Amino acid sequence: MAFKLKNITAAASAVAFVAGVVIFGFMERAQAEEAGEAAAPRVDATTKKCIDCHLEQKIAVDWIRQWSLSRHGAKGVGCPACHRAQPTDADKWEHEGFLLTHVPTPRDCAKCHKREGREFEESHHAKAAQFIGSLDNFLGEVVEGSPAANLGCKQCHGSTVELEEKGIPVAGTWPNTGIGRINPDGSRGACTACHTRHIFSRRQAREPATCGRCHMGPDHPQLEIYEESKHGINFAAYRGEMALDADEWIVGETYTAAPTCATCHMSATSTVGVTHDVGARIAWTLRPVVSKRLEDWETKRAAMKNVCFECHGKTWVDNYFLMYEDAIALYNDKFGRPAAGIMTALKERGAITATPFDDKIEWTFFELWHHEGRRARMGASMMGPDFTQWHGFYEVANHFYNKFIPEAEALSPGVAATVLDMPEHRWRKGLTSEEIQEMLDFYDKRYGE
Repeated sequence: MAFKLKNITAAASAVAFVAGVVIFGFMERAQAEEAGEAAAPRVDATTKKCIDCHLEQKIAVDWIRQWSLSRHGAKGVGCPACHRAQPTDADKWEHEGFLLTHVPTPRDCAKCHKREGREFEESHHAKAAQFIGSLDNFLGEVVEGSPAANLGCKQCHGSTVELEEKGIPVAGTWPNTGIGRINPDGSRGACTACHTRHIFSRRQAREPATCGRCHMGPDHPQLEIYEESKHGINFAAYRGEMALDADEWIVGETYTAAPTCATCHMSATSTVGVTHDVGARIAWTLRPVVSKRLEDWETKRAAMKNVCFECHGKTWVDNYFLMYEDAIALYNDKFGRPAAGIMTALKERGAITATPFDDKIEWTFFELWHHEGRRARMGASMMGPDFTQWHGFYEVANHFYNKFIPEAEALSPGVAATVLDMPEHRWRKGLTSEEIQEMLDFYDKRYGE
């Protein structure tokens, strides 16, 4: 295909196209061609018009390089396949004689990727924008302010894309690649959250850092937990042996070095097929005040264990999951339910108002479960000992006993009495002389002379 760069027109042949790519500065494509690793892009007439115009206007030029390196480019999937709009589309936009859309959606992708589209639609990712109306969103939209939410919360969870009369997205709702974005065509999600345009790379989607764009920070530090775990340590050591570009990416077959987020939650093993439903192997939700088992959790747990069996023995896997279950029960029974019960009692007694976050204890409680409690539970789920304990249960216990309980008692004396009478909190009333001596003997044996 011919390409025009100012006054230079390349001949319509594969060799000349590669030369044109080099002129554009696309050395990656030329090097890949020489190594036999990639086919030259196939360019239809409409795509050529887009390329020529964008080069002339010097607008969004890098998408040409990205597309030229992509599977889409090699297969001739050009601009119209993703950006062409129909006259009946709500987001149709008249541009240079074409009807286009600014916001290609999972529904567009599913025209070719049917199974992936169906699995994604069923996933928790597709529901991420449902956080609107939650305490998290109240903090972002009201307590902090909408501009913070637009470039913060909604960039991961997704916005509801609004349109001007001419089909142009409204600022504040777009640009947005949030995983649960509500699109003008009624679909949910953004495939580009994980497969960034216009390369749409599998390598990128398999990188832990891609998941870490959203799954990180004080309230859900999965990336940091992963990096602390043996899984993350192995990935860092053997990144070059991970075959991240492989067509079939199967742990134990295509690669053996280390699992990534995708390995455990999405990718194939010798016994489990690949899925774009990231919740298909998750038995618990660790998000709320009290962790809950999900629907069909036994099947989901079995699927996750089958992934673990690729690298670990049955006793190892069974024991770890028992330890994880114990940690969840510890948080739920000792801290989660009791704290939630105290908050309910405070509201019933009129000690706090119905407005979120206007009482100090509401901030304390929120961080207790939303930050510290999640860190403890997520650390336990992903083999992160420091996040389980020091960033997790230690901070839960510290703030439960030294901040939350005193604040609750100050608001309504006696409101925490039943909780503190629980066996789990008996230590607060003092240890017996035998228990104290046992502790001293332990430390003397371990650290004494």
